[in-house]
Amino acid sequence: MRRITATLAAAALALGLAACGADGGDASDPNAALKVGVSPVPHGEILTYIKDNLAEQAGLKLEIVEFTDYVQPNRALQEKQLDANYFQTVPYLETEKKSKGYAFTALKPVHIEPLGLYSKKVDSLANLPTGAVVAIPNDPTNSGRALNLLAQHGVITLKDGAGVAATQRDIADNPKRLEFKELEAAQLPRSLDDTDASVINGNYAIESGLKPATDALALEKAENNPNANLVVVRDGDEDDPRVVKLEQLLHSAEVKAFIAEKYQGSVLAAY
Repeated sequence: MRRITATLAAAALALGLAACGADGGDASDPNAALKVGVSPVPHGEILTYIKDNLAEQAGLKLEIVEFTDYVQPNRALQEKQLDANYFQTVPYLETEKKSKGYAFTALKPVHIEPLGLYSKKVDSLANLPTGAVVAIPNDPTNSGRALNLLAQHGVITLKDGAGVAATQRDIADNPKRLEFKELEAAQLPRSLDDTDASVINGNYAIESGLKPATDALALEKAENNPNANLVVVRDGDEDDPRVVKLEQLLHSAEVKAFIAEKYQGSVLAAY
């Protein structure tokens, strides 16, 4: 019986070690690959540029894992399937931490993806018809950004003090009687066939072939924009030597030049 028990214990230990190997990289090994979850565009493209051009010289191994929504990358980081993620803004992170209890740390801003209003039906804000259907993101952070964008361009008026967390209940005046349709952010580009206009996050706009700098009827400004995208890690992992190397590369002159050349104003370096 003792021999059987010992055998089972050894098997359990082996399984446990295998499970650890399936999670994010070994933070105790500075030579292990850093596993980073990203949105494909532009985050994945930026990290691929680093992996192909800068990482080896810096002594950094990168494993890039792509996600097509805004929910899974934080869940995977929490479950230690990732070492870091790079897809979100501080306001979005704070909402996630408050609602889900994540113990995460945001690092330095990397880039800004201006939120924009797009349409296949009209060519200007002034031509939005009365009663137009306008799609906006359904998560609290980006829906607030969308409403503030429309307010900044005079399409609606928000109540005093509504701030970045504005909701439809904060709309004080809606002269065109717009109907707002809340959708998951990744679905917004596809909604353009069914709406008069849609407010789309920069990464999903670019993925769908839109050019925010030229195609948006209204676009967020980069100046004083709190919605810069950045790397997020579990609390305490910000001093991981691999994370430190990644941060140095993300904020390098080479990456800044890559962002400017590749995205032509549709993505802006935040440093």
